[in-house]
This record gives sequence, C-alpha cells and structure tokens, in this order.
Amino acid sequence: MATSDANKPTSEPEKSVIDRRIGIDRRDLQPASATNLERRRGPGRRLTDFVKSAEEGEMSREQYTFLMAIDAFKRVNHKTFPAWTDVLEVVRKLGYRKTMPSELNLGDTVQDWTEKPNATSNVTKLAHEAD
Repeated sequence: MATSDANKPTSEPEKSVIDRRIGIDRRDLQPASATNLERRRGPGRRLTDFVKSAEEGEMSREQYTFLMAIDAFKRVNHKTFPAWTDVLEVVRKLGYRKTMPSELNLGDTVQDWTEKPNATSNVTKLAHEAD
C-alpha cells in the first residue's frame, strides 16, 4: 500500500523566517503633534531634576503632599484606584488653580482657560447650596 507525501506525518513543521527589520521603525516616526507630554528622551536629553529626584526616591514637598493627599482620599473613600475626576478633586482641594496658559498642545478639541488664583475649588457644595 503506497502512501502519498501529503498524508505523511511530518516530524518538524516548516520553518519560515520573517525579518522584522525590513520596513519602517516606529521609533523613527515623529508624532503627528507634540503635546509636551512625551516622556521618551532622545540622544543627549536628560531627565529634569523634578523627575529624576522623584524616580530616585527623593520627593519634593509638593510631590510628597500630593502623594499623601491621594493616599488619604483612597483611605477615606475606600478606593484602591481613584478615577481621574477623583484625582482632579484632590488637586483642586490642595489649592491648585488654573492661573497660567497651558504648556501642553492638546489640539483644537480642548479650549484653554485661566481662573483667578483665589477661585473656589467647585468640587463640593457649600452648606447654603445643599438645600
């Protein structure tokens, strides 16, 4: 009884090699619009002192206060992972206000604004507004 090659079980699957180096390297592509949020550093660019000290475990007073405020929020509200609106609430309650034009380029879909330094946080209702 003769068997054809198509019915023979093969001991090894056929190997094919695809060279991924042909084509465009994604690292060579420039982003469509720089937002000023990019963390990748090119050749010769160094971390800012602000980021470098935090990554080395040496936080500034501002970073430590923010960390403690987020931790307190998580404990009080029993949330392991606060939502971004929660983070913004904490930031506003810490006293941060939008007093300067943005240094970010977020495109035409976001309108920039500023507010007075003594503006209220607007994250909680005042006692007379609760009624």
